[in-house]
Amino acid sequence: MQMTMAYSDLQWTDVLFVLNGLWKTILLTVLSGAIGTVLGTVLGWLREDSKLAHHVLALYVDLTRSIPLIIQFILINSAFAAFGSPLEPLQVGLMTLSLYMAVLTSELVRSGLRSVRPELKKAARTLGMTYWQELRLISIPLALRTVFPGWVGTLIGLTKDTALVSVVGYIELLRSAQILITRSNQAILLLTMVGVAYFIICYPISRYSLVVERKLNHD
Repeated sequence: MQMTMAYSDLQWTDVLFVLNGLWKTILLTVLSGAIGTVLGTVLGWLREDSKLAHHVLALYVDLTRSIPLIIQFILINSAFAAFGSPLEPLQVGLMTLSLYMAVLTSELVRSGLRSVRPELKKAARTLGMTYWQELRLISIPLALRTVFPGWVGTLIGLTKDTALVSVVGYIELLRSAQILITRSNQAILLLTMVGVAYFIICYPISRYSLVVERKLNHD
């Protein structure tokens, strides 16, 4: 009887509230993952291809990787507010996570390009390929095999890192559950729901990535 009364503190509108938080988590993951991947690919290629770009961007990359992500959210949010142009929580989260994803992706891209044997590049140029043809037909396909598993792991980590955006007021999946826990005191139930939701997001990505990885290795 006591158990029934305890769970009655939660209502169907609370389920919709959590689902809205889940949608915000997915939205932030997809957008920041896509933007960060594109930026990171360009950043990694520049750092590997140009010594000047490598030295110019090295400090930025090292700082981004060294400073805890939650502090980056606060710094970016505070900086725009200090200049009189405060951002919405979604904008802060999108900017911070995209830049963070870009840095991590750039390191993967660099390692992928370095994994391509120099002999293959020289052979391609000997056959008359231009730099861009060699990059598109030789280096990128081979580097992709090396980069892809690490990129999937980074994307899954990014999904979980979206929980940190709550520090600037973004009500994503975990934050929506925390709000309900404060009101209903149903921590175990709600946190279990959150854990299952993260699993539902991340597990299909992990499984599908294995299919793509096998296909890449057999092409």
